[in-house]
Amino acid sequence: MALVGELELQSFDYTDPELKGERFHTALRELAAQGWLAQGPYGYVVLDREAGEFFLRTRSAIFPGMKIAELFDVGDGALWEEMKANILHVNGADHTRLRALVNPALTPRAVEHWRPAMREFLSGLFARVADAGRCEFVEAFAKPYPSQTIATVMGAPLADAPRLHHWSNWIQRQFDAASMMNERAGIELAVEEFYEYARALIAGRRDDPGDDLISTLLAAEQEGDRLSEEECVNLVLNVLIGGVDTTQSQLAHAVRLLAEHPEQWEALVADPSLAGAAVEEALRFEPITPFTARITVEEVEYRDVVFPKDTVVMVCAFTGNRDLPDGETGGADAEVFDITAERPRARVLTFGAGVHYCLGANLARLELEEGLGFLARNMPSLQLDGEPVFESILGIYGLSELPIRF
Repeated sequence: MALVGELELQSFDYTDPELKGERFHTALRELAAQGWLAQGPYGYVVLDREAGEFFLRTRSAIFPGMKIAELFDVGDGALWEEMKANILHVNGADHTRLRALVNPALTPRAVEHWRPAMREFLSGLFARVADAGRCEFVEAFAKPYPSQTIATVMGAPLADAPRLHHWSNWIQRQFDAASMMNERAGIELAVEEFYEYARALIAGRRDDPGDDLISTLLAAEQEGDRLSEEECVNLVLNVLIGGVDTTQSQLAHAVRLLAEHPEQWEALVADPSLAGAAVEEALRFEPITPFTARITVEEVEYRDVVFPKDTVVMVCAFTGNRDLPDGETGGADAEVFDITAERPRARVLTFGAGVHYCLGANLARLELEEGLGFLARNMPSLQLDGEPVFESILGIYGLSELPIRF
């Protein structure tokens, strides 16, 4: 056994602001070719699928959200209350209980209820740009579509979708060290405002239930156990911040990838039923959560390496998704974006793994599938109309601009 700190490892600075786009791809391909483990600025980076799944699944490592609270001296106020209650930071029996109560509302069958609303939103957004034949895709589609969907899923007025997007964008920044250092007041304010908004929304649904997520959560019961109001408020917040910026970013990257590979777009236009496969390939090829953090809560031994308690490990979904199981490549090159490839059904790491697997994965997949299918039917000649503008790989890896013409 060797202590991880005694190993001679390749160094990888994932905080480099210039690390994005093809430079990011090249750097990680080269890094993964050197081995399964690298040294990062604040811990270690695991690069293959098996190691990634191990650290995401082991009960000996947790999401370091409360360590973030400790580092930035968050000890009271709305942000502290939110961090304590965030389902990402809850473990053990409490986490199992919350998942059991909320999961039925987000099964593949349950989210099908929202498919007609998604189609309506896409049609409305397209109507605004159809005559122009071009648009900036992030602003025209990728940003409003998920927030409109989440508003409807929550049971909020559609007119509130921009506010929900604003709150989601700010609250999500609690996971970014730079934002916690420089924008803490804005994050705190967004949590306070959303709490006030959500409590009023929940009160209204308690008096007048509907077919929305909040009404479902209020009625949820497991062996006589029900959610408290505070638990309901925080689960709604989790759905909000987990389902807006993420879907926005993944949809933008999916459209970028298809536009950069015209033969792939032509295949989707010819057969829109490939939309589901296109979603899976985009999730695999350009995960918008390229790194997921874990911190060990006890000493961990893995592959003859000892990771001491309080070791930070960054699981790299980008390289893990390309590390296909032995003998299951299906003859397809993992480094090639191909929506028609017969990929193995190995799970992508984009939504995580283990007990903290993304709550809203089924909803996100459905939104993305509907989005790509709609675009294929309505924008058959889609292509880039300028250079995409990439955002940072830290946190949610998105695009700030994606000009297209169609």
